[in-house]
Amino acid sequence: MWSMARNSIFLFLRGKLFANPAMVYRRLAIGIVTAALIVAVLTELGVPVWAAALLSGLAGGLLQPYLFKDLRYR
Repeated sequence: MWSMARNSIFLFLRGKLFANPAMVYRRLAIGIVTAALIVAVLTELGVPVWAAALLSGLAGGLLQPYLFKDLRYR
């Protein structure tokens, strides 16, 4: 199990895990920016930072399957 995870990490870092690494990085950036914007907006609205981080993590986690549904592996 550990060797499979390690192999996948090495392939990802080398850019050989996905058929189109640029699309992966773009969608990953979209998820990160979305979560960061949610944190910023919620803290500006007066929500405590811990609650804003919790809600942002939940929203970002729910967004990932939608963003990564069309990815193809090699």
